[in-house]
Amino acid sequence: MKRPAAVGIAAVLASACALAAQAEEKISDGVVKIGMLEDMSSIYADITGIGAVTAARMAVEDFGGSVLGKPIEVVAADHQNKPDIASATAREWFNVQHVDALMDVAASATALAVIELAKTNGKIVVLNGPGATRITNEACTPVSIHYTYDNYAISHGAGAAVVKAGYDTWFFLTADYAFGHDLEQVTTAVVRAGGGQVLGSVRVPPNTLDFSSALLQAQASKAKVIGLANAGADTTNAIKQAAEFGIVRGGQKLAGLLVFINDVNTLGLEAAQGMLLTTAFYWDRNEASRTWAQRYFQRMGKMPNMTQAGIYSATTHYLKAIAAAGTDETRAVMQKMRSTSVNDFFVENGRIREDGRVIHEMYLYEVKKPADSKRAWDYYNLVATIPADQAFQPLSESRCPLVKKPQ
Repeated sequence: MKRPAAVGIAAVLASACALAAQAEEKISDGVVKIGMLEDMSSIYADITGIGAVTAARMAVEDFGGSVLGKPIEVVAADHQNKPDIASATAREWFNVQHVDALMDVAASATALAVIELAKTNGKIVVLNGPGATRITNEACTPVSIHYTYDNYAISHGAGAAVVKAGYDTWFFLTADYAFGHDLEQVTTAVVRAGGGQVLGSVRVPPNTLDFSSALLQAQASKAKVIGLANAGADTTNAIKQAAEFGIVRGGQKLAGLLVFINDVNTLGLEAAQGMLLTTAFYWDRNEASRTWAQRYFQRMGKMPNMTQAGIYSATTHYLKAIAAAGTDETRAVMQKMRSTSVNDFFVENGRIREDGRVIHEMYLYEVKKPADSKRAWDYYNLVATIPADQAFQPLSESRCPLVKKPQ
């Protein structure tokens, strides 16, 4: 009697072990590990940085901290806005720490350096902070997604509106690296398509403190618009110094092509009033955005920008895809991410195209005058909603090798 009972117990134990092993196989290494490669200490620290990491961790907490019965972990690092550091960190994360996916690599140059590594290692990489359109064109891969915005969307929003208003001659102050070059090029096309002219440009190294020489060249050009093809601290420093030179008082208009709510907060409404900007998210747009933003504010003491909101949305979408796929295996998860629409406080009816571009509405806002702001962080008036099918580069113009062209 004892022997059959022992055999039965052994069979049950063997079955339990097999089920446990099968569960482990569904989630590689027994944990879903998400990486956040951000600029924590350089010019984009305020618009990405710890705020971006906080948004990802909020998404994990709201998901319950686990998926398919396994824990979710968020790891973060500072790439210092340097492509070599970003590449080295990503390589170590993929090969040693077994990170499954990156939910952001802030800045375009660092993102482009990491995308190919992610492809080689079969890891998912979602980009929220970078703007270069190359990400969904020449550099597109089966494992990369461009989630929040890109240079096409922001230049076609604000740039087209400014040209239409009669400001048809431009001079660019351009950040001298991949993002700035791309933004100048894309905006130049918008200006010329609207019948305007570009009178010149000057390229300025990132993290520049003194814009005086560049601003004097822009002032001397007599262009109606000085387009700032930069971001973060570079943008705010250029705007502050332009005020010291009396550029706006002299009749020229500043166009901050990529302006975050953090920048407006730093500048103050007195300096930023009247500026047009394009964004994927504004905290005060509706009840859902306000509810989430207030939770974020309780942690960070500031309202979230579009990148930080996009990271929360992207992280949640990724975790839902793992749950639906029943595994964290890259191809299965990507298939679920691409086949499932995104609906949350950030995106309504969003979808991922074959080039990796997430398609959703964008918004054109004007910065309020100080007298019109009723409370803290009440900064924008909505000018226009740009439909999803108009906000981003048409697929017919894509240079992504994954896009099938009509014969």
